[in-house]
Amino acid sequence: MSVNSPQAIAPGLSRRLAAFVRNSQWNDVPEPVREHTLRALFNGFGTALGGSSDQAILRLAASLAPFSAGSAATVVGHGAKRDAPTAAFLNAASMNVFDFDDTHQGTIIHPTAPVAPVVLALAELRPVSGTELLHAFALGVEVTCRIGNAISPSHYDRGWHITSTCGIFGAAVAAAKLLDLTEEEILWAFGNASAQASGLVETLGFMAKSVGVGTAARGGLLAALMAKGGVEGPPMPLEGPRGFLKVLCDAPQPELIERGLGSDWENLRNMFKPYPCGVVLNPVIDVCLDLHRKPDFSADLVNDITVRGCPLLKARADRPDVTTGREAQVSAQHAVAVALLRGTAGAADFSDAAVNDPDVKALRAKVRPIDTDEAIPVEAAYVSVRCSDGAHFEVRELAATGSPARPMTDAALRDKFAALAEYGSPAIDAGALADSLWALRDVSDVGSIMALARPKA
Repeated sequence: MSVNSPQAIAPGLSRRLAAFVRNSQWNDVPEPVREHTLRALFNGFGTALGGSSDQAILRLAASLAPFSAGSAATVVGHGAKRDAPTAAFLNAASMNVFDFDDTHQGTIIHPTAPVAPVVLALAELRPVSGTELLHAFALGVEVTCRIGNAISPSHYDRGWHITSTCGIFGAAVAAAKLLDLTEEEILWAFGNASAQASGLVETLGFMAKSVGVGTAARGGLLAALMAKGGVEGPPMPLEGPRGFLKVLCDAPQPELIERGLGSDWENLRNMFKPYPCGVVLNPVIDVCLDLHRKPDFSADLVNDITVRGCPLLKARADRPDVTTGREAQVSAQHAVAVALLRGTAGAADFSDAAVNDPDVKALRAKVRPIDTDEAIPVEAAYVSVRCSDGAHFEVRELAATGSPARPMTDAALRDKFAALAEYGSPAIDAGALADSLWALRDVSDVGSIMALARPKA
């Protein structure tokens, strides 16, 4: 098939993207993007610490351990090291298991989870400086989000888990940059990634979701390693007549991949989460926490609760009958109940124990089916509460914590990191690890930091 085939869209797109990755220099990355990239890596590392002891991760680790070929790379929060692809898989799953990682505005991709574990694994196989690692990571996130822009929203609406399907390309890019692949080899890496791209929304709320995210990281790393070994891919893996964009989207917009490439950075549209659940729940939790703090409010007197938000809130989080913490991460009913009752919304509040708390269950039953309004953005929500004493509360949030209008501060990210480390990895020295990660740009060998992510013997 000719590159100029009329059946292709934006012919040469994949090669131009490969050339961008190959030619990019750290000096080309603006300082705000460098800073945001460091914060994204720091945040992702924290969520991996928190998720490292989750049952899904423990079971995945046990399932893969007999087949691990060596012990070269760290599994965050675990004592035993594994081969690099397995470590990348498990760390990606850990970063995303609580839905507490980052979210790209517009696509709702969680880009750090499939990309960061790849560069962290490679940093233990060969000397990698902090700036080299951050550069590769930034490129991987950028490509992930730009491909996501080109296929949103129909790709996700059709049921593809966009973090996994697009994340594998970003993982391949990050690995390719650290492995110093040629332009042709990066193109092959795209092809090898396209052969593995998958992931379904149907898995959300189940352990299998973590399989998809882990597979994206491992698959992207393998895609680059195979390209380095000479495994060739098609010339148009993204834009070809049967390429990724056309097969997995009804009406792709390939121009969004290249528009502003290298000048307008999608990295800066990546938001950090204050709560361990779907991003559509952030404004809902914000308003419920505010209501809990009102001196004249008592959860014991609540009769019924009405929630109104964006259409995606109902489509993804109208789940009243949850039975596990994993399901609760995408349940507006649970988020409302736990925030109103406890006044907290941390990892422990989205656990199996919290879901099955009799008081939480009773309040959850008082939440009506979700109302929606096309005019309400993802970062806004309205909650109405009627009480048995006649009191009526109307509360709203127009810009959720963690949204571009109210981004999390460095201090908030450090508090989140410390809380997650204490929750999921209490045996590590979280303070020393946090300090080392904040200073990553001055580190000559990132591999030396990874030992801090393992429990002390």
